[in-house]
Amino acid sequence: MVKKEAREPVPVCQVAPSLLPFVLVGVVGIVAGGLVAAVSRPLGWDHGSWASAYLVLVVGVAQIGLGAGQAAFATSTVPKSRIQAQLALVNGASALVIGGTLLDSPITVTVGCALFVAALVLFASSAAPGGVERSFRLLYVALLVLLIVSTPVGIALSWLRA
Repeated sequence: MVKKEAREPVPVCQVAPSLLPFVLVGVVGIVAGGLVAAVSRPLGWDHGSWASAYLVLVVGVAQIGLGAGQAAFATSTVPKSRIQAQLALVNGASALVIGGTLLDSPITVTVGCALFVAALVLFASSAAPGGVERSFRLLYVALLVLLIVSTPVGIALSWLRA
């Protein structure tokens, strides 16, 4: 009888502990965006395509990108309190922006956007210099700039539609 050696399981991928919550919530946002897109037309939902895009791009992709950037730049373990604050700010802000848009309430959108900018400041302030490839650093900064620049555009559009 041949004795088999026990092997250690090979992880599919390794994710930094500080990134995992952003990946999990981001994936939920992407799936939710897909579901919203699937039901928007059959239900005749006017804001459906916008809500779907917001869920996929901001709640999903951007949140994963922000978490990945923070994890890559961290020189030490990111405190749980910071991660919790960022998750609360990004997702609370997104709920306000989506809710305000659906209710045609520009003041709610504006408050949501202000909270979102506060979250972006937390992410930007956690990026320590050095330790990461220049191209990745530029990508992270580009994501932050894109999100910061698009925020007042979203506010303006919500007030123009009101």
